[in-house]
Amino acid sequence: MQDFIDKRDRAPLFRERLAQAMTLRATSQAALARATGADRSTVSALLSPGTRLPNAQLAADCATALGVSCDWLLGLAERPEPVAELLAASVTLIEAPRALFDQQLIGWHHAAAGYKIRHVPASLPDMLKTPEVVAWEYADYLGRSSDQAISAFQDQLDWMKTTQSDYEIAMPLHEISNFASGLGYWSGLTLSARQDQMDHMIAVCDTLYPSLRLYLFDAHQVYSSPVTVFGPHLAAVYLGQQYIVFRDPARVQAILQHFDGLVRAAPFGARGVRDHLARLQRAMV
Repeated sequence: MQDFIDKRDRAPLFRERLAQAMTLRATSQAALARATGADRSTVSALLSPGTRLPNAQLAADCATALGVSCDWLLGLAERPEPVAELLAASVTLIEAPRALFDQQLIGWHHAAAGYKIRHVPASLPDMLKTPEVVAWEYADYLGRSSDQAISAFQDQLDWMKTTQSDYEIAMPLHEISNFASGLGYWSGLTLSARQDQMDHMIAVCDTLYPSLRLYLFDAHQVYSSPVTVFGPHLAAVYLGQQYIVFRDPARVQAILQHFDGLVRAAPFGARGVRDHLARLQRAMV
């Protein structure tokens, strides 16, 4: 049931928020009166102690003039931005350069430090790759600065391991099977590089568990696009050249529930993945 605010409580809140918005916009009482078509005495009364509240038209005009939402002025919302601005900011399209960790991605990891991060990678998770696999996969993009790029990549991985963030990674079974067999996307990567990569993944799973948990889901049963959920506040779906970024709590929660569904459906959970990787490695020839 909705709680109703007494006029004696709402009026001081309106007065406080109106004054705050005027200060942020550097708007005087006279300027607000001109913008809303109200008398200056009316604006002055709204800012004076008491229980004076504007009518709906004046409240809307004040909100429009000050670039805030009417609901926020009246204490019905916690965010001052108008609804249209909130909706526009809640879903954005951001460039995703072909790189190991681009600056935007690094920023999201830093902002989410201490939170749980859930990740469905586009191939193998970057944070689990060996430098040799990284150099092979990004050869066309690293260019002459490959050593510097890989060194920076390693530094970023080392930082991620010390942030106290828990990482949950879910990837399709066929991706790791194709990697072990050198099929599809991984055709051309040498057997020794793939064996070293499998050794590395097994070691990382052993060393970082339970702060890092890897799950393998069956894409015949469930499907996921590449996506990362950075704590409770941001989720990014990877399109290839762009990220679709969601900041609206309801949408972030929906993507989080999608990830949890992948985990529940995974035939190889965090405790069983290590043995499955070892079996694939033994079959590599």
